[in-house]
Amino acid sequence: MTKIPKSHPRYASLITREQVIEGVKTGLTSIQGLIAQGRGEAFDYLLGERTTTSADKATKVAAAMLLLARQPVLSVNGNVAALVPKEMVTLSNELKAPLEVNLFHRTEERVTKISKLLRDFGAEKVLGETQDTILPGLDHSRSKATRGGILNADVVLIPLEDGDRCEVLVKMAKKVIAIDLNPLSRTARMATLTIVDNIVRATPNLIASVRELSGSSTDKLQDVLLGYNNNFILQQAIEEIRKNLDRQIETPVQLEFDNNLF
Repeated sequence: MTKIPKSHPRYASLITREQVIEGVKTGLTSIQGLIAQGRGEAFDYLLGERTTTSADKATKVAAAMLLLARQPVLSVNGNVAALVPKEMVTLSNELKAPLEVNLFHRTEERVTKISKLLRDFGAEKVLGETQDTILPGLDHSRSKATRGGILNADVVLIPLEDGDRCEVLVKMAKKVIAIDLNPLSRTARMATLTIVDNIVRATPNLIASVRELSGSSTDKLQDVLLGYNNNFILQQAIEEIRKNLDRQIETPVQLEFDNNLF
């Protein structure tokens, strides 16, 4: 991994980029994952590379939804495995929810590597190596699912997900929680609940919210969900982007020029 000085103004973003590159080199992530990472970086830049108020609210609602779930499942793809494998395992263990490896550009070698990585971090239950059913309406590798996993889940967390799979899961009457930096994406708009945040921030925040709400009564958890509207949250995220852009315009970069050059 390229050494990046912590003094760099975009240190966190560049480290994340290097993690995905390393994921490609080690066979966790497909080369196409680099394109997805670049797209996400662009939206994170628009957000100000921070967790916004709307994302914080959505994260707390997501935690309550997962804690109320009868059978939650957490989906893992190549970019997720490269960026937050330890955090996904921690979340899985906190919720007693299985992790299911699901890849668009699927090879058995990649599935095995990701599954091993998750187990090395202490995952108690990893599914996806043997997928025994098909989600209706999908014609690619992400149609594959596991009985006892995503097929039977009532709540599914889908970080960095494809829009068509998200849509199918919603049509199957599942509550779908997306983590997506693009509030305009089909995934963000189709999901039951969308956290518009970088996964490297969203996952630790979600773990913290699950721990905070763990042990709460069903009534208290349902109160957290009360009045949640995903369209309103997405509108808030877009407004937060607009305000961040306004701030950038109002505070232009001050450049110092050497007068001797003119």
